[in-house]
Amino acid sequence: MKTITEKNAQQSLNNVTVGENVRIFSFVNAYGCEIGDHSKVGAFVEIQKGVVIGRNCKISSHSFVCEGVHIEDNVFVGHGVMFTNDLYPRATNTDGSQQTEADWKVIETFVRKGASIGSNATIVCGVTIGENALVAAGAVVTKDVPANAIVAGVPAKLIKMLT
Repeated sequence: MKTITEKNAQQSLNNVTVGENVRIFSFVNAYGCEIGDHSKVGAFVEIQKGVVIGRNCKISSHSFVCEGVHIEDNVFVGHGVMFTNDLYPRATNTDGSQQTEADWKVIETFVRKGASIGSNATIVCGVTIGENALVAAGAVVTKDVPANAIVAGVPAKLIKMLT
């Protein structure tokens, strides 16, 4: 793995550790994260600090992968997928002061090997998407998704088990 520190008009890559044959397209904002061998990151993606993306993954354009997200090998993330890392986000504290990192705790999310997440899905923090599971486009995942399951809807519900 190598670490990239680069800034230009098209992308911001600060302390990003990348594996072999990683493809990162224009207008990506990534910092303090790790991207495994043979993975691809589409345009207009943000990947925040502490995120680990495994090998052979595809993160499609316009997706947001926030701190606290762990993506294992062979995962597909469709266009415009949004991850969250705070169940009760606030701009200010009860005294009116602006919140800082010290005022809240990151809630981790896990996407297991071979899972696929359809375009425009929202993944609420604190869940695990199981191995080879499929999250339908537009779904809002609020609970764990079992391995080999297909979920869809708002909130996402089990549709079928893959065999």
